Amino acid sequence: MTLKNTLLANKNGPMNFCVGIDPDTATLAKWGLEDSAAGALQFARAIIEAAANEVHMVKPQIAYFERFGSKGYAVLEQLIAECHERDLHVLADVKRNDIGTTIDAYSQAWLGPNAPMRVDAITVSPYLGVEALDPLLKRAADDGAYVFVVARSSNPEGTALQMHGETPLWHRVLDDIDAWCSRNNSQNVGAVVGATVPAELAFALKRLPEALFLAPGIGAQGASVEDVKALGVSLAHVIATSSRGIAAHGPNVEDLGAAIRAAQ
Repeated sequence: MTLKNTLLANKNGPMNFCVGIDPDTATLAKWGLEDSAAGALQFARAIIEAAANEVHMVKPQIAYFERFGSKGYAVLEQLIAECHERDLHVLADVKRNDIGTTIDAYSQAWLGPNAPMRVDAITVSPYLGVEALDPLLKRAADDGAYVFVVARSSNPEGTALQMHGETPLWHRVLDDIDAWCSRNNSQNVGAVVGATVPAELAFALKRLPEALFLAPGIGAQGASVEDVKALGVSLAHVIATSSRGIAAHGPNVEDLGAAIRAAQ
């Protein structure tokens, strides 16, 4: 079953929840683990074990693996396979963007049956143009994978750019997503809209009612699931996500599982 079908069939509650996997230097140290690919593997396995019975998806932040070079990518391949063995969907948080054959080459790493790190969803950046993403979006559609385009991010540094213009630039990103989906008769593209800006998440839900929205910022960035639920809109298409807020309860797997349950 595709990620979108799985999430929309979720019977556990009105909003889906995703657990981030962010093996940063500080967290690994707090867990008593090496700041290495091996440490990242131990960290990620604990998160996966805790998440497997609680949620449908996990989100590895690729930067924290990429910093270890080929060893980090070998760990990623292993973890993606282990997630799929546990029926966990994997969202690769890579925020890729480029043009033409370059973005297609990026997509070949993550999407499709021959991809060495085949995942169920991926994040991308639109600021070389949503149209420039066309090869990746088409490859994702062919593979039944989902794409989350960063529109209104949870970090305050993004506000000036994303809100620029009489019509805010991030609104135009939503319009471009809608236009691409209409032209290609596809519903495999949604957006990233931070839980830290709940009123704008409500706007996005109304603007793209068929799309999925990844809503980061729960926990360490100050937002809460309650903030999103308080919007009073249908939340079946929203995926709240927390990374550092969950990891702070480790390394004990039982404690991590309890934190995941409490966060929802």
